[in-house]
Amino acid sequence: MSSAAPRVLIYLLRRDLRVADNPIFHQLTQQAASGSSQFTHVLPVYVLSANQIEVSGFLKDDAKSPYPEARSQVAGFWRCGPHRAKFTAESVWDLKESLGKIGSDLVIRIGMERGTVAAIWMTAEEGVEEKREQRDARKAAEASGVEFKLWTDEKYFVDDRDLPFTNIKDLPDVYTTFRSMANYKDTRNGLLGEDYSTKISSWLALGCITARQIHSSLVAYEDGSQTVPDSWKAAPGFGKGESTGTAAVRFELLWRDYMRLCTRKFGPRLFHVDGFRSDEPVAAAAAAESGGSTEGATKKKWRYLDRSGGAGDDPAKTRQAVERFRAGRTGVGLIDASQRELFLTGYTSNRARQNVASFLASHLGIDWRVGAEWYECALVDHDLSNNWGNWQYVAGVGNDPRQGRRFNPVKQALDYDRGGAYIKTWVEELRDVDVDGAQGGGRKGEEMLMGLFQAWRLPEKEKERLNLKGVEWVERPLVRIPFAVGNKGGGGGGAGGDNRRGSGRGGRGFRGRGRGGGRPRRMGDMDRAAKQGQSEDGQPSQDA
Repeated sequence: MSSAAPRVLIYLLRRDLRVADNPIFHQLTQQAASGSSQFTHVLPVYVLSANQIEVSGFLKDDAKSPYPEARSQVAGFWRCGPHRAKFTAESVWDLKESLGKIGSDLVIRIGMERGTVAAIWMTAEEGVEEKREQRDARKAAEASGVEFKLWTDEKYFVDDRDLPFTNIKDLPDVYTTFRSMANYKDTRNGLLGEDYSTKISSWLALGCITARQIHSSLVAYEDGSQTVPDSWKAAPGFGKGESTGTAAVRFELLWRDYMRLCTRKFGPRLFHVDGFRSDEPVAAAAAAESGGSTEGATKKKWRYLDRSGGAGDDPAKTRQAVERFRAGRTGVGLIDASQRELFLTGYTSNRARQNVASFLASHLGIDWRVGAEWYECALVDHDLSNNWGNWQYVAGVGNDPRQGRRFNPVKQALDYDRGGAYIKTWVEELRDVDVDGAQGGGRKGEEMLMGLFQAWRLPEKEKERLNLKGVEWVERPLVRIPFAVGNKGGGGGGAGGDNRRGSGRGGRGFRGRGRGGGRPRRMGDMDRAAKQGQSEDGQPSQDA
């Protein structure tokens, strides 16, 4: 007598690339141990989605791809750049090797997740495309008369079962309200070095690690567990309970959860130019919830790549500005340093990301989705909800009850890159700018420092020495940022410009020990020019 026909379960993996703390693998292990499994085989499958990653490189030279190019809708960028493509490939292969060690394997395919299958289990996600994939998989399974099961994604800090509401419409439109319902700070604003962030966001984005695992490790560190690595035991604060650093990590994990839930609540509005606020009652509710005014709940006029936004702007000039923005040649030191770091490494700090988003959306007035698409292409740690939700937030069309505020990237550089080390690291043309004496005060030092932050402000002799005379991004920056040395205001975006929590540094200007004994000096020609705040095509850039 022949044995029973195999019953194969296909586990379709996407952003759950791990064996540990994986609810599907856990369930299968329990079923196998109890002898209650309805399947004889489990086939883990990972499909490189052709609409998100360009797959034509897998074809022979003379073959034509059956799929359209994987480009973004607004700006036409590649949706997945080389840094994230490499990291994704490494993560997928790492999972394949991990499964091989326990007697299994991972089948890797390319294309769209369609076709006739025997049975499918997969983890649910919130994105529009991801939900479309889920519907296609369900239809394929139902057409074949086999089981389809969609599992809850459990890689987040707050489990869905622990949310204080059952209807997603009840999600607060202000993060602080959600935080109170749900019940690494010292270095998180840093720009340069190995210790200014946890650097685990890439692994979180692909589900290589879960927020629960991170929380468990934090608890072990705080409690002084003896099972942790010896290097942890030597770290400051080990065994002394929650610190500002561990509390800040939990804060960021909770923020990621909130962005994910916003995607669930607002759906396709994540990609709308008017954002979550395309529904005016949402804007009014957010303002009312925070005790703010609803007067600012008006739609913004943007500069678009393919048409005028109605403010006399030229799409051709907007496209030129975007290319300079991407290349790190805006003429604003902090922005250029971040963009070049991003292009070369696939990463840039939280503080820099907020400044870049504010620069594009508020100072240049360009459609914020261009920036979100650029980050989707370039970031190693791109996460759908976190990236697009944060761009909305900074652009003033998301769940920020205080609209209209912006970062002043010159003041931000002064606060967080006081000696210009970060800018000099990534903008090689400015690496030899002489800023000696800047920290001790003195006119020469402060002029050079301001020239490092905005190269057009460098003295003419310094430009000549550095071969920067006549260089477009030096002589004609995309925008001249208003900032007078010694000015306490500076338009820092409110409480240091951290739009989510108002916990950054206050409005301190550079106060040297030169003439005036630390008092603000008289405004010179360069300061007066900067105060005009004009971009290259006459668009105003005034700080609120």
